[in-house]
Amino acid sequence: RNFAIRVFKFLKTLPQAKDVDIISYQLFKASSSVAANYRATCRSKSSADFLNKLKVVDEEADESLFWLEFIDELGLEYNKIELEYLKKEANELVSIFSSAIKTIKSKNGLNKSLIPNP
Repeated sequence: RNFAIRVFKFLKTLPQAKDVDIISYQLFKASSSVAANYRATCRSKSSADFLNKLKVVDEEADESLFWLEFIDELGLEYNKIELEYLKKEANELVSIFSSAIKTIKSKNGLNKSLIPNP
């Protein structure tokens, strides 16, 4: 949740323009989805439900990182220190959630390929 709040505050500092607003909206949706879906993950009803919800959290964290990197590459006016912090945090969240997913899959024997060997 703290990540989503910090992203929201950062977005309020970006220039007001139609194209920037679209990008800001995408980042806001992704970052707030990390928070909301993580909360849902913590309330999952089964191991499979937990894993599926955690995958959504991982995808949304990665999408947040994408939009942060995208903003960085546009050369807009923004707080460079805050953007670097948010990119680092998003990258750490992706690493944490990806690692958790791999661990859960390996403990449940789900790392085997679904594609049969020829």
